[in-house]
Amino acid sequence: MDYRVEINNWAQGKAFRISFFEISSNCLPEQIRVEAIGLAAHRVVAIGGDGTIKLVAEALMGTKIPIGIIPAGSANGLAKELNIPTDVKAAMDVVVSGLTRKIHTVRVNGELCIHLSDIGLNAFMVKRFNSLEHRGMWAYIKAAWQVFGSRYRMRVQIQMNEKKINLRAFMIVIANGTRYGTGAIINPIGTLDDRLFEIVVIKKISLWEVFKTLISLKPYNPKMTAVYQTNSVEILSNRAAHFQVDGEYIGKVTSIQADLIADDLEVMVPDLEESVLNINKK
Repeated sequence: MDYRVEINNWAQGKAFRISFFEISSNCLPEQIRVEAIGLAAHRVVAIGGDGTIKLVAEALMGTKIPIGIIPAGSANGLAKELNIPTDVKAAMDVVVSGLTRKIHTVRVNGELCIHLSDIGLNAFMVKRFNSLEHRGMWAYIKAAWQVFGSRYRMRVQIQMNEKKINLRAFMIVIANGTRYGTGAIINPIGTLDDRLFEIVVIKKISLWEVFKTLISLKPYNPKMTAVYQTNSVEILSNRAAHFQVDGEYIGKVTSIQADLIADDLEVMVPDLEESVLNINKK
């Protein structure tokens, strides 16, 4: 799909001035920030997946310029979380006519996390998934199958403010959002604007549990998980564990430091009440 053509077609007859900025593989947030401020932009639209949104968000934090989203990635986890439509013209309607929502983010080992980051089993699956030629649900299931035989439980210490917990886990999620891009729910109580994030600990897991969660899109078995809410956490692992942030594989780590950044990012989201009214009128 040629997104420039689609957006220009949408803009015909509308009083908007649109500029395009192509992101290179080595693009820095500061380059986007300078471009946006130089153009006196009212909105900056990220066309891509969670990685692209993360880069643009880094550029816009603290500027009070809202970010719009056109989902164009393989999973689009944050776009799904925010109910952004996949149709380009509908997504652009949200950019100009939607609601501005302030959300918090989390700084995890120096990386900005808007949606979900984790260590352990899922991060290993992300690494394998990113190496596959094809994308989509079946590719993720294939990645899960490839890594499941090598799963291991980490021995971790979790420090949240004055609370210290020692346990074993297959994976630990630092969660702003509720679900992965596949639709699998990992954090049923998550919300992006409550000034808290969740630590989701998967203590037990089975291949059937993974497939059931991916296919049924229901939460992981609560008997196998534990959820904690906090605004800051330190996690120490007895061995190096795979680590990913918003679908981007970072590498292996033995420690995680995560801290909330409150209300520093503005995102354009659908006016769901207005959408309901429009549907009822038809």
